[in-house]
Amino acid sequence: MADIIDVSDLVLVYADGTKAVDDISFSVSEGEFFGFLGPNGAGKSTTIKVLTTLLRKTSGTVKVAGYDMERNPQEIRKLVGVEAQESVLDPDLTGRENMTLQGNLQQMRGPELTERVDELLKLVELEQVADKMAGRYSGGMKKRLQLASSLVHKPRLLFLDEPTTGLDPQSRVGIWKYLEKLNKLEGITIFLTTQYLEEADKLCGRLAIVDFGKIVASGSPAELKREVGADTINFSLEGGGQDGEAAKAKKILSSLEGVTEVFDSDGGLTAHAKDASRIIAIVVRALDEGGIRLSSLNVSTPSLDDVFLQHTGRRIRAEELGRMPDRRGAFGMRRRI
Repeated sequence: MADIIDVSDLVLVYADGTKAVDDISFSVSEGEFFGFLGPNGAGKSTTIKVLTTLLRKTSGTVKVAGYDMERNPQEIRKLVGVEAQESVLDPDLTGRENMTLQGNLQQMRGPELTERVDELLKLVELEQVADKMAGRYSGGMKKRLQLASSLVHKPRLLFLDEPTTGLDPQSRVGIWKYLEKLNKLEGITIFLTTQYLEEADKLCGRLAIVDFGKIVASGSPAELKREVGADTINFSLEGGGQDGEAAKAKKILSSLEGVTEVFDSDGGLTAHAKDASRIIAIVVRALDEGGIRLSSLNVSTPSLDDVFLQHTGRRIRAEELGRMPDRRGAFGMRRRI
């Protein structure tokens, strides 16, 4: 299948010298659901702004649907839809009027536009509130309206920048349903950025994990998790591992057969182990004999968070969205004791 996005050696350096995108290369096939997974400040939104012609790259090559980013930006804009993190809705217009305005900006008029707006309102289940002011919509309704507005002109390629941030779990699942339908039934290529591990795992056929402007791993979610090659054991230590307890526990764990890696992790430790359920009793006994007191322990099969941890030495914390500094200046068995 042909590539609709082809990026080689992309670099973007802001005026203050910050390298927001650091020599990344990747491709996306037509009809694919592709994701960028990473924490806030990783360079995800900057990459989308380059791909949608909103930011000029510093260096590298970018082609979208065969069009060169620098020579044919107008052609690229015609075939892409974008749902940005920031709302572009006019709160003083109705939902229908917001969508009609977006169609007008894409040179759509008359019956064709009216029919398309009605079709999309039905898709995102906003028919009953279509003629109410968008400013009175709930957060989930606004996200659905933004999604519908980005689809008015029938784009071949849809860019979604953190589309479910701030939504409650029920609204998030609703957005996932619409996105899967767009990709599978209508064949729209979707490029998603997200901090949510479950979102990336559920939606993306393939993804790249990004951190500090670099791609640190890529592949399907299943492939990436298989690369971890081990289960994960998370330990919380009594007292948060003070007075050298964490270092002592780390030394004990590293000496045990079957434990492959040990990381510091939020007042405790995380260890990778092959067949963790088989050796868990041995692990607990060794820590107890070493005088290490645990407040909790859980075991899980590999997750995308474990993949990120393996490549960066830390975990993704989606709940920190908005609190991390601007860089321009799990699934499986759980057991608790």
